[in-house]
Amino acid sequence: MDVKDDATTAPPTTTDAPSGPVNRRLRVITLIATFGGLLFGYDTGVINGALPYMTDDLGLTPVTEGMVTSSLLLGAALGAVAGGRLSDARGRRRTILLLAVLFFVGALGCTLAPTTEAMIAARFLLGLAVGGASVTVPVYLAEVSPAERRGALVTRNELMIVSGQLLAFTCNAVIARVGGESDGVWRYMLVIATLPAVVLWFGMLVMPESPRWLASRGRSGEALAVLRQVRAEARARAELDEVSAQAVEDERERLGGWRDMRATPWLRRLMFVGFGIAIVQQLTGVNTIMYYGTQILTDAGLASDSALTANVANGVISVVATFVGIWLLGRVPRRPMLMTGLLGTTGALLLIGVFSLTLPEGAGRAFAVLAMTVTFLAFQQGAISPVTWLMLSEIFPTRMRAFGMGIAAVVLWLTNFAIGLVFPSLVSGVGVSATFFLFAVAGLFSLAFVKRYVPETKGRTLETLEAELRARFS
Repeated sequence: MDVKDDATTAPPTTTDAPSGPVNRRLRVITLIATFGGLLFGYDTGVINGALPYMTDDLGLTPVTEGMVTSSLLLGAALGAVAGGRLSDARGRRRTILLLAVLFFVGALGCTLAPTTEAMIAARFLLGLAVGGASVTVPVYLAEVSPAERRGALVTRNELMIVSGQLLAFTCNAVIARVGGESDGVWRYMLVIATLPAVVLWFGMLVMPESPRWLASRGRSGEALAVLRQVRAEARARAELDEVSAQAVEDERERLGGWRDMRATPWLRRLMFVGFGIAIVQQLTGVNTIMYYGTQILTDAGLASDSALTANVANGVISVVATFVGIWLLGRVPRRPMLMTGLLGTTGALLLIGVFSLTLPEGAGRAFAVLAMTVTFLAFQQGAISPVTWLMLSEIFPTRMRAFGMGIAAVVLWLTNFAIGLVFPSLVSGVGVSATFFLFAVAGLFSLAFVKRYVPETKGRTLETLEAELRARFS
């Protein structure tokens, strides 16, 4: 299977300009739904600063430290596939409401955890919510968005993820400065995550269901009512006709689950591409920096408090780079953007390894490593991560979109879990330099995969894209 680039982009089927109220409604829906991304970011990023204090209070070893960090990732793998199935069966909106409850209960459980075992269990529960949100929120946004704005609106979720990580890094640094000597200071870092969960739950109570999910269930009248909220009238009717026709085709082929996927050759090939995109995003080693960035800087020569503060730079560059990525997605094709990001991250990883190997321990090496982590995150968050989550929300058929993305996300989270689990032991065993050289080699393999197999998705409606991919992979 060899997929070549297709840079041609088809125009949207209808281009009548939406009114001000329609645009405002679309912005509100995007803002509320992406609180799921904010929680995703905060809950994955907060461990970066909380872990050193938690280690002392709970008596963590390198093994249990890895388990506390990666238990969320294992939960996320299960949450991704369960959330995808639930989202396809019960609807995107209902699933996000349930996830808001899981986010609240999981964050509270982590805050109150008295033992390592309780912390691991609470982090696993929180992971279920993170995994479910990683699938359901992008799918919801993709299905609500018009084709020409889908890239910008779906990647707002990525912006909220990195904003959540920046919020976590900032709160960690402030709390550590103010109460670093207090017992249980890490609990204050963790409890903040309950607040966005409350906002997400109340906000989604008044948000509409995905029009494409409604159409796939034969509820065309409700789908049209939702489309009228976020499209001009003529476009809403034209889009409903296209969505309904595709829903009939999907129903005829019985697209909807794992059995159907295994029995349909073009879907099996498409799933292979989805798995590859998911693995590529994690093989860069991004989450070793997001989870262990403070420790990497401490090992390079910074004091703990200084490393916490310096690590905020990683959060800031992630947010800035994501803004740039959103701007680029409206102007350049997805596939070249992904390849450029991989070239940048691979180069930065190589230099982290070189600096760690050749520079003497101290401030010079610490700031050289910090400069490369910032460069790495500029390419990762400005190109690779936005394109990854956007493509995974686009490439699967409507009737099984959340399920297909959920299966791909399982692969992503399991890869994340494996890397998060072994990273401390890997650094301890072979050193920082050799570890990052391994990630650089993985980056070269990732580039080869993207060049050979990943298709272009920019500029098509989801229904047009489905027809193109069906023909391409058949």
